[in-house]
Amino acid sequence: MALTALKGGVSTGVSFTMNSVRLIGGAWRRRVLRFPDAVGLRPTPDRVRETLFNWLGQDLSGLSCLDLFAGSGALGFEAASRGAARVVMVEQSADVAAALHANARLLAAEERVEIVRADAVKFASSYDIAAPRFDVLFLDPPYNRGWLGRLAPMLPGLLADDGVIYVEAGTPQEAYGRWRTVRSGKAGQVFYHLMRNKEYEEHDGSQ
Repeated sequence: MALTALKGGVSTGVSFTMNSVRLIGGAWRRRVLRFPDAVGLRPTPDRVRETLFNWLGQDLSGLSCLDLFAGSGALGFEAASRGAARVVMVEQSADVAAALHANARLLAAEERVEIVRADAVKFASSYDIAAPRFDVLFLDPPYNRGWLGRLAPMLPGLLADDGVIYVEAGTPQEAYGRWRTVRSGKAGQVFYHLMRNKEYEEHDGSQ
């Protein structure tokens, strides 16, 4: 589907193609999300999403989730579809963020899903230290641009001590700050990982 961008209600003459991805689980299973082309935007494949939510559990009721590179919104909307109480999706592209808003309205998800148009590092560095931290962090940044390294020092301010991180990268990741890979897989050229805070688990296990 090709759409023409509008500015002030007047056609700019700039066209872009709308892509789609289908949700695979939860209350919105089989619902279709539409999103425009953007540099580095590659939705997490169905098989990988299925594996991820098998790791996390199919019921995320009561959890809060943060997706710092929301893109198509597949991960964040999958989490909300499975009952997450709060999902914050951060996206820098204006066109992509607009599509996320449209999908949230389509799913009547606006009470639980918050779309923030911002740079991931700026969002993370300015996150209110007094605000509740997140239970799940999704990280699927453009590869080989240093995003993971820049965000690593900010993780403790974003994640609860027992929070988990899902990371997609172009290379295997054994650890990320205090978080260590506990499950991993590979799909094509993509390496995906579930990470837990080993320091918290060791401390909690010693009680």
